[in-house]
Amino acid sequence: MGYEFKSRIRYSETDTNGNLSLEALMNYFQDASTFQSEELGVGLKPLYELGLAWVVASWQIEIERFPRLLEEVTTGTFPHKFHSFLGERNFYMKDAEGNMIAKANSLWTLVNLKEMKPCPPPKGMMDKYVIEPKLPMTAPTGKIRLPEGEGVEVIESDNLIVRAYHLDTNNHVNNVQYIRMGIGCVPRDLEFKQVRVEYRKPAFLNATIVPVVRKLGNVYTVSLQDTEGDVYVNLEFTS
Repeated sequence: MGYEFKSRIRYSETDTNGNLSLEALMNYFQDASTFQSEELGVGLKPLYELGLAWVVASWQIEIERFPRLLEEVTTGTFPHKFHSFLGERNFYMKDAEGNMIAKANSLWTLVNLKEMKPCPPPKGMMDKYVIEPKLPMTAPTGKIRLPEGEGVEVIESDNLIVRAYHLDTNNHVNNVQYIRMGIGCVPRDLEFKQVRVEYRKPAFLNATIVPVVRKLGNVYTVSLQDTEGDVYVNLEFTS
């Protein structure tokens, strides 16, 4: 099914409990799609030569458990739908026995880098990919919004400054770095079962990011905003 690679959980990828961290899991997923595109000849360099790049619009991640240090895992990915300039892609991680331990759905937009606008793919580019059936996942409950009203807890969090190490090859904050920022706004001992991320606009070097954090029941919602209140990214962590 799609593209797979095997690995072993490294110490540098673990959290304080010796488990694979959420950020590292997302890096595995991001690397899987990069590896597949590179092997198919439609990776970063060919796209840049055409002035194009795939930009992630949203993630939905469901987690059975996080693998432990030294555990052998298989990470895979495949596209399940293309429409105009949009592409939907599944990701998964399995343990050595083939059990699903995490899976994700993601939405991507092909962007013209000069105009920073969505752009349909060049003829023949999508033919290199094999469309697979979509993984079964819980249907998202609408857009991520900050909860309001009775029972909502407001959580204070310090502002963040975008540094060079937050940036990717597009010179804006890498999508996994936003997730790392969001994790820093919720309790360290939170056991993630589902994570949703919606990207609104890119943040660039030296930008100030203002986290707005709310808790309702077992769900933490983090809105990473600019100083005017416009949203960079909304995140939802469910324990």
